Amino acid sequence: MSKISAVIITKNEERNIERCLLSLLSIVDEIIVIDSGSTDATKSICEKHNVTFIQKDWIGYGPTKNFGHDQASHEYILSIDADEAVSEELKTSILEHKQNLTAAYSFNRLTNYCGKWIKHSGWYPDTKVRLFPKTLVKWNSSEVHEELDLSKVSVKHLQGDLLHYSYYSIIQHVEKSVHYGKLAGKHLFEQGKSPNFFKIIFSPIFRFVKDYILRAGFLDGAYGFFIAITAAYSIFIKYFYHYQLTKNDK
Repeated sequence: MSKISAVIITKNEERNIERCLLSLLSIVDEIIVIDSGSTDATKSICEKHNVTFIQKDWIGYGPTKNFGHDQASHEYILSIDADEAVSEELKTSILEHKQNLTAAYSFNRLTNYCGKWIKHSGWYPDTKVRLFPKTLVKWNSSEVHEELDLSKVSVKHLQGDLLHYSYYSIIQHVEKSVHYGKLAGKHLFEQGKSPNFFKIIFSPIFRFVKDYILRAGFLDGAYGFFIAITAAYSIFIKYFYHYQLTKNDK
């Protein structure tokens, strides 16, 4: 039977971390938490569940996750965020395949938004590869929306959902969307790309139409509308912040 190390990165996750840990206990052989300066009860909650808790200064999403992989005792990594949990169906699928892990494995992610499960708006099935051999798969070093390099492995899909408890309030969603929008704009600036006024104006509109109409966000009710509006706003922040950085650099 293959052995699995779960790797979680945290900072001030006292609201989520215990749910995440409890969902992992029956399926993994080791849990490693890489913490970047939590000031709440995250550490004491982790220690209560006897996980390996390592404190490390923040070096970016991908590099921090890769650092966690390097601390793992086992070949297979289950990479999971503190605000996620493994559903019962997904637990069963992982345990069935744990007898003979031979690839990287993907599964669908279902997001809970302010208490409502979102099944449209481009948020589901939101397939993610999260179970993989650490010697063949690494995260890239992108500052935002880090991705796995899967060029050396095949990918198989497992049944069951990874449950994502994303936002508890719309204000939290807006604040994070602005944060990610600015990171994406900074990335464009660092790549030396020129601002595009067409994208500043029309990309947010297209994103709203895409999420609310084409991806059936209207079926998610009022929250579907707000998700589409916020996604559009984040796109606006991305391109306008890029414009500001470029203008200020001259």
